[in-house]
Amino acid sequence: MGKWGKRIGYGIGDLGCNLVFSTMASYLMVFYTDVFGITAAAAGTMMLVTKFIDALTDTGMGLIVDRTNTKWGQGRPYFLVGAVPFAVFTFLTFYIPDFGSSGKLIWAYVTYCLLCTAYTVVNIPLNTIVPRLTSDIHERDVLVSTRMVCAMAGTAVVMSITEPLVRFFGRGNEAKGYLITMTVYGIAAMLIFFVTFASTEEVVSPTVNQKHSSLKEDFKGLTGQAWILFLLNLLYFSLYVVRSTTVIYYFKYNLGRSEWLSLVGILGILSGLPMLLLLPALEKKYSKRSLMFFSIIVYIAGDLLIYVGRNHTVCLLAGLVITGLGIYGIFGLTFAMQPDVIDYSEYKKNASVAGLIAAFQGFFVKGGMGLTSFIIGAFLKNGGYVANAVQTEKALSYIEICFIWIPVILCALIAVLTYFYKLDSLRGEITNALEARRAK
Repeated sequence: MGKWGKRIGYGIGDLGCNLVFSTMASYLMVFYTDVFGITAAAAGTMMLVTKFIDALTDTGMGLIVDRTNTKWGQGRPYFLVGAVPFAVFTFLTFYIPDFGSSGKLIWAYVTYCLLCTAYTVVNIPLNTIVPRLTSDIHERDVLVSTRMVCAMAGTAVVMSITEPLVRFFGRGNEAKGYLITMTVYGIAAMLIFFVTFASTEEVVSPTVNQKHSSLKEDFKGLTGQAWILFLLNLLYFSLYVVRSTTVIYYFKYNLGRSEWLSLVGILGILSGLPMLLLLPALEKKYSKRSLMFFSIIVYIAGDLLIYVGRNHTVCLLAGLVITGLGIYGIFGLTFAMQPDVIDYSEYKKNASVAGLIAAFQGFFVKGGMGLTSFIIGAFLKNGGYVANAVQTEKALSYIEICFIWIPVILCALIAVLTYFYKLDSLRGEITNALEARRAK
C-alpha cells in the first residue's frame, strides 16, 4: 500500500471514532434532556460519574496495549476487537426503553459506560501506534495532521447532517430519528475500524519491553513532560465540550437562530481545515510551543469577535471561522506532542509506556469532559434553564458565560501549561539516541 494509503487508513480511524464521539459531545446532553427525558442536572451528574469510571478503563487498556505482543503489533489487533461492540453500544445508548424514570436513568448509566468502554478499546491503540508506524519525525507530523483532518471530517458530518438525519428518519419522532441516525453512525464506524486495521503496519519496535514490568515500574516511566501533555488534554477537551455543547444553547436561545445550527457546525469545523493542512509545514519552521501560543491567541480573538458582534451576521460568521482556526490549531498540536512525549519517556526513563501515556491522556480527557459536562449541567440549572422554553435573562446570561467566557479562561490555562513544554529543543537528541539503541 502506498504512503498516502497508509496515512489515510490510519487517519480515518479517528473519523470513525468522531462519528460517535462528536455526537456525544454536541448532542448527547440535548438528547438526554429534551428527548430521553431526564433533567439537565441528572444528565450532567451521570456524565461526570461515568466519565471517571471510563477514565479508569482507559488506564487498564493502556496497560494491556503495552503488554500486547502479536504478529499484528501492539495496537492494531484492538481495531478488530472493539469494532463490533462499538456499533452495538452506540445503538443501545440511543435506544429509549419503556421504563420508569429511575429505570431509564439506570439504562442511561449502563449503556453510556459500555459505549465509552468500547470507544476506549479502539481509541487508545489509535493514540499509541504513531511511534510504531514510523520513526521519521515529519512523517509522524503528517500522520497526526491526516488524523486530525479526518477527525474534523467526522465532526463536520455530525454537526452538518445529524439534525437533518434525525428529522428525516424520525418524521416528527425525535427518539426514532436519533436511534436510526446513531445506528447508521455506529455501523459506519465499525467498517472504518476494519479499514484502519488493514491499512496500517507497526514497523518500529520499542527499544525496551514492558511485558514483565510492574505497574509501579510503568508509572516511573512517566516524565514531567508527560504530565504537561495530560493536563493539556484535559483543558483542550474541556474547551471542546464547552464550545460544542453550549453553541447549540447559545444560538438557539440567546440569538434565536436555531436554523443556523447546521451552518454553525460547518463553519466552526471546516474553518480549521487550513490550520490542520498547514501544521506539518509550520512545524518544520516553528516550534510546537510557539504555534500553540499563536493558536490560543487566534481562538480568543474569534471568541471576543462573536461576543462583540453578536447582533451582526458578518461578525458572528467571521468569529466562528476564527475560533475554528484556533481550536483546531490547539487540537492538532496537542496530538502532535504525544509521539514526542512517548519517545522522551523511552529516551529519559528507558521505558516503553506508550499505552500508559495514551491511557492517562484518556483519563484526563474523559475526566475533563465529565467534569465539564457536570459543570455545564449545574450551571444551566442554577441559571434557571428550562428545556424547550423561553429563557429568563439570568438563564441567557449563564449560557453566555458558558459559551464565551469559560473558553477564554481555559485558553489562558493552556497557555500557562505550554510555557513549560520543552521537547521541541530536545527532539533531534531523542531521535538519535533511540535509533542508536535500536541499531544495537
